[in-house]
Amino acid sequence: MNPLGLGVLGLGEGRSIISAGLQSDLWHVVSLCDTNETLGRERCDEFGVSNFTTDYAAMLANPAVDVIGIYTPDHLHAEHIIRALDAGKHVICAKPFIDNLEQARAVLAAQQRSGKQVMVGQSTRFFAPFMRQREHFDSGALGDLVTIEASYSDDHRWFLNKPWARQAAFKWLYGGISHPADLVRWYLPDVVEVMGYAYLSANGRAGGLVNPDTYHFVLKAADGRIARVSGVYSCPTVPVERDSPMTCILRCTDGASQADYHELRYAWTAGKQEVIESFESRREYYFRFGGNSHHAGEYQNYIEYFARCLERGETPKPDVREGIVTVALMQAMDESTINGQPMRVSDVLARYGLAKLVDDAGG
Repeated sequence: MNPLGLGVLGLGEGRSIISAGLQSDLWHVVSLCDTNETLGRERCDEFGVSNFTTDYAAMLANPAVDVIGIYTPDHLHAEHIIRALDAGKHVICAKPFIDNLEQARAVLAAQQRSGKQVMVGQSTRFFAPFMRQREHFDSGALGDLVTIEASYSDDHRWFLNKPWARQAAFKWLYGGISHPADLVRWYLPDVVEVMGYAYLSANGRAGGLVNPDTYHFVLKAADGRIARVSGVYSCPTVPVERDSPMTCILRCTDGASQADYHELRYAWTAGKQEVIESFESRREYYFRFGGNSHHAGEYQNYIEYFARCLERGETPKPDVREGIVTVALMQAMDESTINGQPMRVSDVLARYGLAKLVDDAGG
């Protein structure tokens, strides 16, 4: 296949996809765009890219750009997605897909009238231990799923150096909990009800956060199975030998498994077998710069998956509908922490005229 032309919007979080595109035979990085010209020139120098603009419209008008990768602040995603689709571009958008369901119908309408593909960059699905866990589960070796425990807890106080992270529009619920919540939906796409609690820690308040940084939730699927999702973002973590900042545990009828992120580790039991698998040999592929803060390898995995889907005429997942239902799930989680009551995802979707998506957006 001919390489796809990639335009990257938002060059802070977009650093990983630039690296991914440059190292993939399926992609050609055509253009970079950011309102911060200094940052843009730094990225051009870092990666040897010459085409940079501060004008999003100019990048959208470039006929060599086939796909826009959107890595702007969360509250700008909907506007940037719609503009890209209306310009006739496919879209890969960082999670969270959007942060306001009032814009969801406009995003859906833009995708439908454009006929272009939209994929949510739920990168954890494309990281080696989690891909291996899914493959192993799908093989049937662990039996039927009973429950899932997914968490993402890390000391992200460094992230608060970004001014927009201290604004009321920024919520760790969407920026952080979206990872483990998506892992749950990957296995239990029909989550119907959530209940949880949230808290703004002293460290978070000192760092200027407006919204909570500490979360614990229970999720219930339509068939009664339950899952747990947790996240803490402004506190120290224990050594990785004892705990993984991001993990997913599947407890099944015939076995159990655990995928650990930064440790590049997958452990499982089935029958009399107890196995620990390591992907340490691929560390340099996944973490190319910035320690663990930029994980370009999984970006490369998902943009190559996206390219192959386009070549085969398939819809990349998670797509626009699944992405919106995941946002509705997170809004239900958010509302549960505020009102202290269980919240149904379908009620949130119905409020915005999106009830039909419950049937359309299975995992």
